Amino acid sequence: MAKYLAQIIVLGGQVIGRAFARALKQEYAASQEAARRGGGGRQGANRAEANAKSGITLEEAQQILNVSKLDPEEVQKKYEHLFAVNDKSKGGSFYLQSKVFRAKERIDQEMKSQGIIKNKTAETETKSEDSSGGGDKTKG
Repeated sequence: MAKYLAQIIVLGGQVIGRAFARALKQEYAASQEAARRGGGGRQGANRAEANAKSGITLEEAQQILNVSKLDPEEVQKKYEHLFAVNDKSKGGSFYLQSKVFRAKERIDQEMKSQGIIKNKTAETETKSEDSSGGGDKTKG
């Protein structure tokens, strides 16, 4: 009886050991893939920092807003649509609306770091100058 019990324990230990080794290999491969996608170096560090700060990866943000490339007009259009659809007053979900907002925020961070969009305050100032009609042109 003790002989069979010892065999069961040894076989169980071997199975658990193999499963642990396989899981370790998969985790290592996944971390290598994540490092490769992150770009490595300073760019990878910046992306990891942005992911940690916003709590969402760029890929996840793109999936939420259903955009494949970082095009400011397309992102804004999808954001406005999804934000309006998920408005709580229209029977939508506040949770989904907040996910849409965070996704837009993460994509904006990435576009800003890549130089696709400028600082939001600069855009706002430009728009207000355009709508005011050029400022001091009437004086003179």
